[in-house]
Amino acid sequence: MGAWGIVTYALPRLREEIAYVAYHFHWGREEILDLTHGERQQWVAEIARINTRMNEGG
Repeated sequence: MGAWGIVTYALPRLREEIAYVAYHFHWGREEILDLTHGERQQWVAEIARINTRMNEGG
């Protein structure tokens, strides 16, 4: 936890999520940063599911 009880998020992981969502959905940085942590993780998971289905031919 951060100094005031706030959970911090590793900057490299945040950048990775931003790049992943931006690449696949063509959303801007600010638009992605406006998402909550949970919303961003849900979109990352959904993109991964879409990619898996596409790679499996489904």
